[in-house]
Amino acid sequence: MLAALLALGTAYFAQYVLLLMPCALCLLERWPYRIVAVLGLLAWFSRPRAARWLLGLAGFVMLGDVAIAGLHAGVEFGWWKSPLPECNGALTPGQALPLTPAVPCGRPVYLIHGLPISMAQMDFTAALLFAAALLLYAARAKIRRFK
Repeated sequence: MLAALLALGTAYFAQYVLLLMPCALCLLERWPYRIVAVLGLLAWFSRPRAARWLLGLAGFVMLGDVAIAGLHAGVEFGWWKSPLPECNGALTPGQALPLTPAVPCGRPVYLIHGLPISMAQMDFTAALLFAAALLLYAARAKIRRFK
């Protein structure tokens, strides 16, 4: 739960303090962390067996964020276009024009000046490590039980 809240806090710090505007994919990448924070809170108040299942589920949710962040990094590298219409400048027929232009998803945002790793690439790495840690913890707890 705390790791998910730390990741969200970093994203909000970058947005509201450093004034780095997120794109639509950036905003989508935040949802798995929100879900994992809730699962972590539920695990905190659960019995050990239920907590292990909840943390294992949180690991699979984080694998979803690995996929989203990988998709986003691929868009930044120009390997493919984003599936979200707001990233590609496509407008929905019948909808009003947005009041402010959206940040393009293909433009990398760098949190640390001088470090050529975008926030999407950092999220991919962090989500992969976080998912692995959660899944290994859940699996290891189960293996210990059978010994």
